[in-house]
Amino acid sequence: MTAEQEILTRAKEVFNVEIAGLEAVRDSLDGSFAELVERCMATIAEGGKLIWTGIGKSGHIGKKIAATLASVGSPSIFIHPVEARHGDLGMIQKHDLLIALSYSGETEELLNVLTPAKRLGGGLIAVTGNANSTLAKICDLTVPMTVPQEACPFNLAPTTSTTALLALGDALAMVLLDRQGFTKSDYGMRHPGGAIGRMVTMTAGDIMRDYEHSALVSPETPVREALLQMTHARCGSAIVVDAERKLLGIFTDGDFRRCAEKDMSVLEKRMKEVMIAGPVCIKRDALAVEVMKILEKRHIDDIVVVDDANVVQGFIDVQDLPGLKLM
Repeated sequence: MTAEQEILTRAKEVFNVEIAGLEAVRDSLDGSFAELVERCMATIAEGGKLIWTGIGKSGHIGKKIAATLASVGSPSIFIHPVEARHGDLGMIQKHDLLIALSYSGETEELLNVLTPAKRLGGGLIAVTGNANSTLAKICDLTVPMTVPQEACPFNLAPTTSTTALLALGDALAMVLLDRQGFTKSDYGMRHPGGAIGRMVTMTAGDIMRDYEHSALVSPETPVREALLQMTHARCGSAIVVDAERKLLGIFTDGDFRRCAEKDMSVLEKRMKEVMIAGPVCIKRDALAVEVMKILEKRHIDDIVVVDDANVVQGFIDVQDLPGLKLM
């Protein structure tokens, strides 16, 4: 076996051990997880927040879980057990739910803060690999998450257990998302920055060129004249509409090149003879993320934007998207 093969073999072994751990925790989910969900829902309904705490690797995972929950509609924060003993306990309020993370359930720094923390909040829940631990005995509810083994050859370094804990946190976040009816619009309100934020807050109406800056032509317009209008509007397509500006079809510069290769007399034809009828269109209130999905799936450069009556409002040119930082 070559050095490369040895490396890849060992790496795949780690994946397999961690996958086995994920499957074990998934298959062991029981009523305690369902009760955790209900306790979280009740906490949020009362105006409280979910407070995660843990130390070491569990603490790092706890920070990520709190961040994920907060981003999908479940108010959450992380507090460090040691800092909590020096004033951060003040973050805990009456209706808050404290969730303590420790695989062994015997982490001294964590246990030392739980009794005073319990007096301040609305409840205390343990997520641990040892349902008989001191942590489990202190808490009101224990959610067990035991893995067969760590990926570490000494079965010591938190590897499989932290991967499983992360997945458990994601599962909780997604169940709460569903139970609260959290929408893309809600997500966008919490992610105003970056490409993700723009895609779930901006609409087709925000990123389109309006109809006054588009090449709108009638079915009787000659191809030659449509090309001039496209040039004047600096766009790569002519949108064919009726007298009420309702969408009929589209004719792109690509369509023209394909036709011209066969017969240059296409210049004298009418739009109704060469247009693509029923082109891809989208409502102006559709989110930008839906626009991106269409562009990726259909491999087109232009999308016509219409209202509920199929009246053309404008069009979206794929070349405009980088400037809007959507690509």
